[in-house]
Amino acid sequence: MTPKALFTLCDELLHEVLRFSSPTDAVVSAFFRRNRMLGMRERHALAETVYAVLRERLRLQYLAKSGTGALERRLSILAWQGTEAYLRAATTEVEQKWAATAKLLSLKSQSESLRHNLPDWLAEALKKEMGNDFWPLIESLSKSAGLDLRVNTLLVKRETAQATLAEEGILTEPTPYSPTGLRARGKPTLNLTECFKRGEVEVQDEGSQLLALLTEAKRGEMVVDFCAGAGGKTLALGAMMRNTGRLYAFDVSAHRLAALKPRLARSGLSNVYPAGISHERDERIKRLSGKIDRVLVDAPCSGLGTLRRNPDLKWRQTPEGVAELTVKQRAILDSAARLVKAGGQLVYATCSLLDAENESIAQAFSEAHPEFELLNAAEVLARQKVEDAESLCRNNYLRLWPHRHGTDGFFAAVWRRRAA
Repeated sequence: MTPKALFTLCDELLHEVLRFSSPTDAVVSAFFRRNRMLGMRERHALAETVYAVLRERLRLQYLAKSGTGALERRLSILAWQGTEAYLRAATTEVEQKWAATAKLLSLKSQSESLRHNLPDWLAEALKKEMGNDFWPLIESLSKSAGLDLRVNTLLVKRETAQATLAEEGILTEPTPYSPTGLRARGKPTLNLTECFKRGEVEVQDEGSQLLALLTEAKRGEMVVDFCAGAGGKTLALGAMMRNTGRLYAFDVSAHRLAALKPRLARSGLSNVYPAGISHERDERIKRLSGKIDRVLVDAPCSGLGTLRRNPDLKWRQTPEGVAELTVKQRAILDSAARLVKAGGQLVYATCSLLDAENESIAQAFSEAHPEFELLNAAEVLARQKVEDAESLCRNNYLRLWPHRHGTDGFFAAVWRRRAA
């Protein structure tokens, strides 16, 4: 494909994405399905350019004001993530001179919003939450996330998986906290490796791996992943249980649960029971009331802890949307708590940075449910052989930050149901 034709497609894709009518990853995937002639490098250049625009949208739109022509083209030129040769071949000499000048403009005298590239409501919430750590957090969110893997210890040891991946050309290093994690160098194509095809590794952020460890799931127990989604934590729980006991994967989305099936087939697990539910008070849940040893609630949330991966969320999410989510989170947590038997463990987690979805929900639950004792998350993680667990926690809660821990932003609270 010629450079000019590729830039035209980039403009079209940006136009679709910036409508913010659907998640960006879904828009990009659908666009690539309609344009199957694109090669891997071309797809990479288009996708990375789109995500670069989303990360620095306010700054780039400000710089683009000095140019002419369609806004999408100006943004594409400023944020282009392909080769310089492609950029030169696709643009005119006038555009090249304009872009070089625009990139030299200083933003120091401009508003803070051009530096943090967040909507005002979110910037204010994070400033209140982070204090002096606000700008380090912003810097980390402007970068793309790395690739973390969870080793399926039901099949192989971490060292063995690391060596196997190296033989296939993928270099990794052990994650600093999760005892089952590996962090890849660069962004390799994992799904083509035999190690992945055999189910020995799965893509999972290190922070997400720690959420599963907080349950302390053991052999022979009954465990529920209450909002299982595509099942990343379900698979981690199954490995912790050594493929024994009974593990229920509940979700209201049949589409998300369907994505678990091929992963489950690779994993070697036979103790997992995926089940679609209509709502948090579904009859299937009532039948299990008071019978479950461990319940993990990775609640639907704003997803703002994943802005390195999903920068569109900061433009698509609203304060009203977050308020609606907190109502849903409280209802889901209350319902999931009914499953836990005396002595059982309950974990509430989100991938949000906001207190409203995290500490506020956990504190309200503790006040309303004296039958549940809040546990120290650091002590729980230490029992699971997590290194330096204290540095991951605050006020007995797990609190992970991209700039501090190299993970997505996660929160988790752990309770044990008191004996009757």
